[in-house]
Amino acid sequence: MSTTIITEHPSWHVSDDGTAVRVVEYAGTIWSAHWNATGLTLCPTGTGSTEAPPVARTSPDTLPSHRDVQALVTKLACLGTVQRLTNPSLWDAIATALLRQVVRAGQARKVYRAFCAAYGRAVDTVVGPLAVMPSPEAVLTLSDTQFAAVGAAFNRDALRHAARAYLERGRYWRTLDADSLVKELVSVRRVGPWTAAAAAADHTGDHAVYPHSDLAVRTWARKAAPDLELPVSEAEFAALWRRWAPDRTTLHTLTLLTLTWGTHARPTEHGGNPRHA
Repeated sequence: MSTTIITEHPSWHVSDDGTAVRVVEYAGTIWSAHWNATGLTLCPTGTGSTEAPPVARTSPDTLPSHRDVQALVTKLACLGTVQRLTNPSLWDAIATALLRQVVRAGQARKVYRAFCAAYGRAVDTVVGPLAVMPSPEAVLTLSDTQFAAVGAAFNRDALRHAARAYLERGRYWRTLDADSLVKELVSVRRVGPWTAAAAAADHTGDHAVYPHSDLAVRTWARKAAPDLELPVSEAEFAALWRRWAPDRTTLHTLTLLTLTWGTHARPTEHGGNPRHA
């Protein structure tokens, strides 16, 4: 069975040849993740923790069995096993979800990369220097002009509120499961239900909490199975999605693989377990 890696996070840089590179911060160490025809390789940069960030694997065998969704299930099953580099940084997950508010994925990717490149910590990779999200402490030192310089003026206040809240409660938040984390995050000013759910799914890897009426889910479901009749209304779409996937496992798998169908690097027959360089 083939293996596919989802590259929906804006930090992934996918090349024309199907390779993909990303950097993440885990336990104080920046790691580079490199996907190619032989699978995923994780490599720590500099000195520090050698415990690798977590990588989740989801099998298409746990897609829903509801007969009405089989046209979509058949397409998604072609992805094989899906690997996802679970975002080890809750702060990055929150900031990323805030930068994704009310903009298309392409614009969010552009602002995310500019924000990280300007104010985050950078390391050398096979595609050149890549930077991680600036720390909440660093975000709180930025001026209005600095936010505007990288296209993040709209997100300025939300990022500041989130940074303050993370410094106060982040240690506790990191102990929570996905559902509890969503409930905590919505208490932060300028963090609504969509942002909280997207951040929690990114950090925990549990896409049962992902906002199922999200534009990306609706878009890729329609493109993967164009003959499938899907509601236009967000509420009706979410209700149908839950009817097709009534339990947590199938809901996670259906949502994650639909997102993967739209945003992934070239599949490989040699995915296996991630290698540590």
